[in-house]
Amino acid sequence: MSTRPKSEFQFDLTGGQPALDIANTVSRRHDPARRKEHLEDYWDAISFVRQSKLISLREAGELRRYALKHAAEARRSFARLIQMREAIYRVFSAIAQHKAVATEDVQILNDAAVEALRHRVLTPRNGGFHWEWASSGHRLARLMWPIAQMAAELLTSSELPLVRFCEAPDCEWLFLDHSRNRSRRWCDMAICGNRAKARRHYQRVRR
Repeated sequence: MSTRPKSEFQFDLTGGQPALDIANTVSRRHDPARRKEHLEDYWDAISFVRQSKLISLREAGELRRYALKHAAEARRSFARLIQMREAIYRVFSAIAQHKAVATEDVQILNDAAVEALRHRVLTPRNGGFHWEWASSGHRLARLMWPIAQMAAELLTSSELPLVRFCEAPDCEWLFLDHSRNRSRRWCDMAICGNRAKARRHYQRVRR
């Protein structure tokens, strides 16, 4: 793993839920000529989880320092994260398009969620208790745990029917539709929505 400073990519977090946001870290997924991967290594994964407010700046620093010294372990953890991301995308894109969900993809998420639960502990706070992740900077798989938990929670929640598949032909990102009449068609109105309107306008002008 390189020690060269790397500028931090700013991730698009418009999916409405971190499990969907990580599924959206690939642009033009099904176009081999234009496909763009936004999670290129473990460093990017740390940035994504931190920007999603799933870890603190301190935890991000601990993970970076440990990953520098254990490059092979970081690569293995990153490979597992990508495997989980791809399963998340396949599961929720199938649900959004009313297609059958592959059993093996659900199993990948189930295994990841069960593993995550093994690392949660009840901790006193302000006279009560709350859940915390029992980890330190040397647990590189720490990045997967909150995402796996949130994917499982979305699968079992009343919000599952709100998962949508962006209708822009060159997008295919996922999002939660919290619009008033549940009619949102694009992951981001300012990008995909405006492009769709521009295409329709162009077609009307040509006709």
